[in-house]
Amino acid sequence: MKAGLIRLLPTIATIMIASSAHAKGVIDVHSHIITPEFVSALEKESRLMDEGFPLPAWNSSSQLKWMDEAGIAVSVLSMPAPQPKSASAVRAFNESAARLKSEHPGRFLFCAALPLPDVNEAIEEARYALDVLGADGIKLATNIDGQYLGAPELDPLFSFLNERKAVVILHPHRPEPVNMQVMRQTPLAMQEYLSETTRAVANMISRNVLARYSDIKVVIPHCGAYLPLMVPRMKSLTPVMQTNGLVGEIDWDANLAALYYDLAGAHSPEIIRMLLTVTTPDHLLYGSDYPYVAPQVLTAGLQRMRNYLTDEADLAPFKEMILYKNAQWLFGQMTEKPQAKPQENIMVRIAEIEVYPELLAEYLEFANEVDRASMEREPGVLCLFPMQSEENPCLIRILEIYASESAYQKHLKTDHFLKYKQGTLHMVKSLNLAPMQPLDRAAMQQIFAKIKR
Repeated sequence: MKAGLIRLLPTIATIMIASSAHAKGVIDVHSHIITPEFVSALEKESRLMDEGFPLPAWNSSSQLKWMDEAGIAVSVLSMPAPQPKSASAVRAFNESAARLKSEHPGRFLFCAALPLPDVNEAIEEARYALDVLGADGIKLATNIDGQYLGAPELDPLFSFLNERKAVVILHPHRPEPVNMQVMRQTPLAMQEYLSETTRAVANMISRNVLARYSDIKVVIPHCGAYLPLMVPRMKSLTPVMQTNGLVGEIDWDANLAALYYDLAGAHSPEIIRMLLTVTTPDHLLYGSDYPYVAPQVLTAGLQRMRNYLTDEADLAPFKEMILYKNAQWLFGQMTEKPQAKPQENIMVRIAEIEVYPELLAEYLEFANEVDRASMEREPGVLCLFPMQSEENPCLIRILEIYASESAYQKHLKTDHFLKYKQGTLHMVKSLNLAPMQPLDRAAMQQIFAKIKR
């Protein structure tokens, strides 16, 4: 491949990604290519089953077909596990990825693999990949032959990557050394990969690798593995370990600021909220893990994500950031870091309803039904709390809280509300809707938190 053509690739990709963003196409930061040459290299080393499960079939046409069907504008490619031991095989893989990027301008970016554990060779391959092949980042395994990220001998590599302000895609590999019984009952991908990822990140944090090399940005896969659980535990135990001379000072803010998180795997609103306890919305990225998951499953999962990033009031401001804007900024296609859309103001009001006495019992059945349905089915309905006057049972007051004006308008079009409205028109003697302004929004959140407990 000609070096001149390769050097033009970032410019071409920039133009195409920018146009894709206008079409609101998703950027997938976690996908893999499995070329015949890669499979052959592993076969020669008798390592096809190193990870305990077979490599899936892959070809570029199938991936592009799935991307088009799912609405993926750009996929970031990286080497899956295991990694060939041969440096020439790693070079051949990187060149295949660069060739794929060249053949499909604007559809693929790639992060180059490095022939660790040889640090000097790894630095030279990184230089070649970034300068000649036009790599968009570097893929690092959690460990290669037992050499774990965070090890002191890797500092020269991290120093080089820091000079280049590199994006690093992290991916778990089989732990080394390993008792093969670990994989006998539970395949690595189901649990140990999460432990392996967490282990590697903890190693880097405990040595302040990411704080010392703060121009590197590291993408943690699989919804952050166990980091939301690990970080508070490490923080709480650090003073004890320091007293015993087992760790030094840890710059938590600087280390965590370097970490980004892809949402490949079992993403959900709950997982995103958990990640937001250790990071900020501008550090979350969509990832698929193609081709390790069936295309139809990935498509359904992406649509589910689109839905909850639309419907969940607290997450909706981050939808475009997660689906493509954060990735654009991370890979240098935006100059300004994405910001969340301003949230619409919470809408609060009190509905005062007087019901004809002879129809009160029937009205209360309708009211209870619509209240329950709205709270269960509509994320934008935060509170519907009906109350009955002790002095006049026919006087009903309902505290209504909606995430926004648009959530309220959506509520008015639901089947359960329309059933209530049409069914109770003749029961209502008078109706007054009183708009209210909360005096302390923070206190409102505390009240609801207490009720949940």
